[in-house]
Amino acid sequence: MLPEHDQAWMGIALDLARVARRAGEVPVGALVVAGDAIVGRGHNASITTTDPTAHAEIVAIREAAGRSGSYRLVGATLYCTVEPCLMCLGALLHARIGRLVFGATEGRVSATTRLAELRDLGAEINHRFDIVGGVRAAEASALLLDFFRECRTVQRTPATLPPPANGEVPKWS
Repeated sequence: MLPEHDQAWMGIALDLARVARRAGEVPVGALVVAGDAIVGRGHNASITTTDPTAHAEIVAIREAAGRSGSYRLVGATLYCTVEPCLMCLGALLHARIGRLVFGATEGRVSATTRLAELRDLGAEINHRFDIVGGVRAAEASALLLDFFRECRTVQRTPATLPPPANGEVPKWS
């Protein structure tokens, strides 16, 4: 049984994911909690900021580090609606996050699984943190599935594609 506070904190991360969706971003939300306080919030903003590193986790970690005055967030918990990618997982390691709680599993890469595999192969990664997955996963998955379904049906229909020029393959808008 998961702690009740994990459910509540994930609810806030899900709200942040909805903010991302309204902004036209992939709906992922994250927050950093130290003790009983939120010290960093973030949602995906790569498109609106034209910053490929503006993932929800990175945005939340940057805010938390700025507030704390240190890039080390020892003992803090990062809540994210989706399992972090490899870039974000690296940021968690460098920030010395104490615990990761995520919702939906990222099935293609599964960075947390890859991290465990690297350690099993002998990689000497000097920081470890607890990982809890699947917290409110159905809600997080539904946000993503709805978003990508909408992208496919609304934005990527043949009627919205520009006409081919000179035999070129049409590009997505």
